Amino acid sequence: MFEKVKAILIEDLQIPESDITIDSELIADLGINSLELADLILMCEEKFNVEIKDEDIHKFISVGDVVNYLTEKSGK
Repeated sequence: MFEKVKAILIEDLQIPESDITIDSELIADLGINSLELADLILMCEEKFNVEIKDEDIHKFISVGDVVNYLTEKSGK
């Protein structure tokens, strides 16, 4: 799941691969703004066929938070 999320960050948000680790913080380390975060959420919903509730988005601090959430929601 990490590799799939990483691919979205690289391909769609143009984040350098060398900057992305499981512990990278989306805003502090990767410089993602609110619009890019919304794009990431939409892409994850489409790619993994899950619904990410608005109230859960604030839990996404690091790449690992996104990976864990998607793993839990998709059952994979």
